[in-house]
Amino acid sequence: MLQLTDALPAFKSYDIRGVVGDHLDAGVTRALGAAFARLVAGSHPSAVVVARDMRDSSPELAGAFAAGVADTGLDVIDIGLASTDMLYYASGSLNLPGAMFTASHNPAKYNGIKLCRAGAVPIAEDTGLAAMAADLGSGVPPAEVPGTVVVRDLLADYAGYLRGLVELSGIRPLKVVVDAGNGMAGHTVPSVFTGLAVDLVPMYFELDGTFPNHEANPLDPANLVDLCARVVAEGADIGLAFDGDADRCFVVDERGRAVSPSAVTGLVAVRELAREPGAPVIHNLITSRAVPEIVAEHGGRPVRTRVGHSYIKQTMAETGAIFGGEHSAHYYFRDFWRADSGMLAALHVLAALGERDRALSVLMADYERYAASGEINSSVADPAARMAGVKEYYGQLPGSTVDEMDGLTVVLAGGAWFNLRPSNTEPLLRLNVEAADPDAMATLRDEVLAMARNGVGATSGTTRG
Repeated sequence: MLQLTDALPAFKSYDIRGVVGDHLDAGVTRALGAAFARLVAGSHPSAVVVARDMRDSSPELAGAFAAGVADTGLDVIDIGLASTDMLYYASGSLNLPGAMFTASHNPAKYNGIKLCRAGAVPIAEDTGLAAMAADLGSGVPPAEVPGTVVVRDLLADYAGYLRGLVELSGIRPLKVVVDAGNGMAGHTVPSVFTGLAVDLVPMYFELDGTFPNHEANPLDPANLVDLCARVVAEGADIGLAFDGDADRCFVVDERGRAVSPSAVTGLVAVRELAREPGAPVIHNLITSRAVPEIVAEHGGRPVRTRVGHSYIKQTMAETGAIFGGEHSAHYYFRDFWRADSGMLAALHVLAALGERDRALSVLMADYERYAASGEINSSVADPAARMAGVKEYYGQLPGSTVDEMDGLTVVLAGGAWFNLRPSNTEPLLRLNVEAADPDAMATLRDEVLAMARNGVGATSGTTRG
């Protein structure tokens, strides 16, 4: 049995995530359940919603967490197998705090908890996780009358709610390949797609937390290879790939080519702005510069923010934004309690495609304006020193601008730009580059990578963008 202090390394910036047996076990998660109940007690909730993904460890850990909540006298609504956005639906529709047991796309040995307050309000390090860590071993005696745990199935309600947010009744028939990656989309997609004019071709819908086919992380192009090939082989109109907890969705066009999440952000933004002209739309600083251009062209107000769901949701609340998108394929909707839902974004893309008699590649060409590198990770011994060197070098180039809202963002005189930022949890630097064409992007990408990995003296070229 683990000590409670063993769980402390699992507390991250946005969630709790660690290796089962090293950081998390039933005893630890029972204590976490009690700590979470104490954290949310001030709002006097009638219950806490608990959900879980398909990992082998999830039933035991989620059950122990529910028991910990009940130990404090608070009731639990156990909605069982769910995607993370289904947990957000439960938290929002029932106006209750919630806990989702998942480690998203991480390997099978990991598990974790995404937590929110009533109304799907996110809990991050500075809004509750640090307090939970400090309270973990408080030793408060259990309540005289423990709470009850009630099982409730919300899948049909969740699916119906999403379909009610997007008009899909008039779309043309579409052949859609969906790669669930053996994750929770295999559970939710059949219900959400019920009644739609969709010929569904399922891939890896079997729930299997060992991920036998590929990692459930569509951000890595290697994990889209199977889907891209299947779309072409089937002659499908579109492919969709979800991550392990199905809160992110990636899109593949009929040619078997991945569509950038920035382009999806632009498309959904245009659709939402048609409903509410002039509304703010959030984009993080790594999305394509096409996103704020498109938002402004369609009468919206683009608002730039840091990477991360807590920043996006906070800014949405402050501005009243109707929608927000990130480069990582997280999409946030005001009408979904400002929470992220890859499934809802997918329905918007299906609606946009089904309303027109043209291929997805043609439709998305309006939103793909620049060449982007995607996110590239580099393992370095001293990320801060490398970033300082890159800043010094590029900051002195004529016409360049530098900002440090989130890591280091440099915009060069010709319009090309890059963002270099450290990982919150690993000795990594993450690089994103965008330029007018693939050659200019590759030149800038290779130059910045050489500096980030080997030091400023590793390149003698001068990029002008």
